[in-house]
Amino acid sequence: MIFAAGRGSRLGALCRDRPKPLIPLGGRTMLERALDLVAEAEIPRIAVNTHYLGDQIATLLAPRPDISVIPESPIALETGGGMKNALPVLGLDPVFTLNPDALWGGPNPLVALKRAWHPGKMGALLMLVPLARATAHKGRGDFSLYPDGRLQRHHGEPAAAYVNTGAQIIWPEISQFIDKERFSMNVLWDILIEERRLFGIIHPGTWVDTGTPEGIAAAERILRGPGHV
Repeated sequence: MIFAAGRGSRLGALCRDRPKPLIPLGGRTMLERALDLVAEAEIPRIAVNTHYLGDQIATLLAPRPDISVIPESPIALETGGGMKNALPVLGLDPVFTLNPDALWGGPNPLVALKRAWHPGKMGALLMLVPLARATAHKGRGDFSLYPDGRLQRHHGEPAAAYVNTGAQIIWPEISQFIDKERFSMNVLWDILIEERRLFGIIHPGTWVDTGTPEGIAAAERILRGPGHV
């Protein structure tokens, strides 16, 4: 599932007349770059949720019968609520989720998640980057990563801070038990932390948060360099 319902408020005027996933990076939209990662990982079914100016996304994806576009109305449901709303399409087996507002360099994060996934012990597996390598990310790290791969909310030492990149595998059925329509994925992660079933792995390549004008500028600089398309 690709989360494409956000308004892109951090991008200001760049999202005045288009949704954030349709902002171009190096001549291709964020959404198209996200779909490239999905295709390379050979994920057969795709859901994309929409809200703000969602008709533009629906038009772009109209030639793709393999993609289910799921409008959210009258309000955007956030990531957790969006996944819960998409359960009729996704089913209850483990799913990949991906935020499109990032530029990735190095190995495909979805392929790496697939290889590291252990459904018997994991409720979710998140792709992380160390805070020092989270280009254009503003704020602190999200999680501490322990030797066995489990995650805990980051509250300082002794473990280092890692940033959630927006790519994961998760059992979506957990969202059924949240008695709300609109809620963040953080609600589900907190449950899994208590159950000791939230895990993470580290992305070895580059990662740029493209949810701000500064992030888009950083991504464009990288894309103008050698070895990028």
